[in-house]
Amino acid sequence: MVLALLFLASVAAVGVAPWLGATPLTGAAWASWWAQATGQTPADPAAAAILALRLPRVGLGWVAGGGLAIAGAALQGLFRNPLATPYTTGVAAAAALGTTATLLLGLPLPPAGGLLLALGESALLAVAAARTGGRSTDTLLLAGVTLNLLAGAVILFCRALAPEPLALAHLDRWLMGGVEVVGFGEWLGLLPLWGAGVVALLLLAPALDQLALGPEVAASRGVAVAPATAAVLAAAAAITAAVVAVAGPIAFVGLVVPHAIRPFAGGGHRRLLAGSLLAGGCFLVLCDSGVRLLARGRLGGELPVGAVTALLGAPLFLLLLARNAGGRRVA
Repeated sequence: MVLALLFLASVAAVGVAPWLGATPLTGAAWASWWAQATGQTPADPAAAAILALRLPRVGLGWVAGGGLAIAGAALQGLFRNPLATPYTTGVAAAAALGTTATLLLGLPLPPAGGLLLALGESALLAVAAARTGGRSTDTLLLAGVTLNLLAGAVILFCRALAPEPLALAHLDRWLMGGVEVVGFGEWLGLLPLWGAGVVALLLLAPALDQLALGPEVAASRGVAVAPATAAVLAAAAAITAAVVAVAGPIAFVGLVVPHAIRPFAGGGHRRLLAGSLLAGGCFLVLCDSGVRLLARGRLGGELPVGAVTALLGAPLFLLLLARNAGGRRVA
């Protein structure tokens, strides 16, 4: 029932979001957009152009929000840590560093640089998990924190040496996190990687149920701890790398959404992961729609959606903490 409601909410959010923005659209906009997409002359070229920008943006918003939420839910279970996020392992920091280097060097396709470095870091993390037998999750957490700090320091160093103000402004905007894209081509190429990660996590849900009880318990119940841990890390990292390479590091979605869904998902990870995917996509689409509506209110331009999720996510997480105070667990 919960998953059905979340699915309907996602469909409604994706269906309504293209209509919302600084420029109102009428029903004729769809006909104009379809005419333009099929090579005909649109009756309202301006409306068709606006819709052609909003549709890829809404799609990326759902993919990014859902991906970050399902990755966060998986890592919280794997590390048995309610504060784990998709960025805990350092994948986002690696993607940010790769994109920073690509932008400041003036190379083409900045997302490719971020994706390659993030996937390289993910592979190292998966190998480390396999070599430790999947039992030293604290070591993996500390390694992720260290990589985050190191990448952040290098990014600051690169910014200080940036020779081009325009590239620096572009970088700062990307680091805030956003889903403003020119067309589907900017992110559809990463969809297979994202989809493979999502499917893998859903298939690994039974193993996550056991890993969340601890590696010793999981091993006693027949789970191959090292391969399962490495697989969860690799899948979550692939999703995170695909999202961050295009949208930048969008805050709090991977932390807050799993906590909001957990009370309604029961004890199993399969429902939790699926619910987080649907709710995360819906949440980010609505946040981005709010950003566009605020721009209609003459705020001097759009806010990055990453800033909005941080502003909303922090108090929401504090509210969840307060609700779970008094001896009840957050996770």
